[in-house]
Amino acid sequence: MFSIFNRHQLSITKQLSVSFLLVIFVGSFLLSLPIMHYPNAPATTYLDHLFTAISMVCVTGLSVFPIAHVYNGFGQLIALLLIQIGGLGLVTLISVSYFVLNRKLSLRDQHLLQSAITYDSANNLKNYLFTIYRVTLIIESVCSCLLMIDFIPRYGLGNGIFNSLFLSVSAFCNAGFDNLGASSLQGFKTNTLVNLIIAFLIISGGLGFMVWGNLYHATKHFITSRPKHLRSFTKQLNSHTLLVLETTVALLILGTTLSWLLESSNVRTIGQLSFTKQGLVSFFQSVTMRTAGFSTIDYAHSKNATNLIYIIQMMIGGAPGGTAGGLKVTVVAVLFLLLKSEARGQTQVTYHFRTIPQKITRQTLVILIFFFSTLLAAYLLLLEFEPHLSPFSLFFEASSALATVGVSMDITTKLSTAGRIIIMLLMFIGRVGPITVLMALLQNHQKEVSYAKTDIILG
Repeated sequence: MFSIFNRHQLSITKQLSVSFLLVIFVGSFLLSLPIMHYPNAPATTYLDHLFTAISMVCVTGLSVFPIAHVYNGFGQLIALLLIQIGGLGLVTLISVSYFVLNRKLSLRDQHLLQSAITYDSANNLKNYLFTIYRVTLIIESVCSCLLMIDFIPRYGLGNGIFNSLFLSVSAFCNAGFDNLGASSLQGFKTNTLVNLIIAFLIISGGLGFMVWGNLYHATKHFITSRPKHLRSFTKQLNSHTLLVLETTVALLILGTTLSWLLESSNVRTIGQLSFTKQGLVSFFQSVTMRTAGFSTIDYAHSKNATNLIYIIQMMIGGAPGGTAGGLKVTVVAVLFLLLKSEARGQTQVTYHFRTIPQKITRQTLVILIFFFSTLLAAYLLLLEFEPHLSPFSLFFEASSALATVGVSMDITTKLSTAGRIIIMLLMFIGRVGPITVLMALLQNHQKEVSYAKTDIILG
């Protein structure tokens, strides 16, 4: 479908946005067809299906109805396809289309695409792109088989296999959709097998493909060289991988601990569970809030303090070059390193005895400004159009949409048409916006003019 673009008229960033829109509108049209619905499905409108299609392609997870109650097998298959396309990212699909159609990428476009998918090598980009699909297929297939251990006895052979596949794809793509009912995974709150597999899928998709590639090569080198110390393995990891892994582990530990401390006495969430089960549920919330969108508790019943922690986790998101949304862990990590360097009076931002370029620091601040400006503008509109809903719930919903998480305090179905349009725009911006902003920064090569310095008092 990308052949309709004239590459001399549309920039690669515009192609990205238009491609997302094309998939969304085609998907919403297909999902709105009666053949995709159960005969006794609740009445729906095209806007409902458009909302769902945007949420699927933008791998968010917000929905105005349970898809298991509306879409039959054909509809759920279309939904699965939309989630997979959205999760892998249309940046990748656009670049693959160039290779499939034998269209040559300019060096500038190739550089932009490599930056967008965090591929920093000059080696064969085509092989790397198709490796992404192979890795995705392997992880989703293996985890589907593991979920079948529980799902086939529970749902029967056919439904058990399909439900396992649907949930695996949705979890790896950080989409948050399930075809099990209206309560997400709340029925599996204490199911260790399902929780750990889904958590693994979410983390795997959220780490980014460059991290997985680096881990693979480091493991291969470690096995073949037969070293005596584990340090030889970590030496093979680049700064990006180390920063992503360290930040991810720190956020998971901190998020799990805070969630457990705040909710351990709340009988409406985890207060009635044993200590180990409380830890399992708290860990799952810490994982899913980083843009996945599955829920094993009702966030309308969790404490406001806990939900504020969840909002912060939503905003942080996962790693770049993967299926997660949000600001990205690298952006937050660079911001932390910037604050650390300023507190120590250092003139440079460093990480593991390496200097982070000022260009990266400036891009971090631009992404932060873009994210929060969009969030506050949308929240202001939601307060205006939805005065009957809780302001905190609206902020939770807006943060979930922009960070492409998909959790809700049970207000999505209560939104007016204007409110739903705002949420749809947030989901689209949350998925496409950060990539296009970053690529716009990368392709801005205007000649810099130096002026005389001046002083500004900050406080």
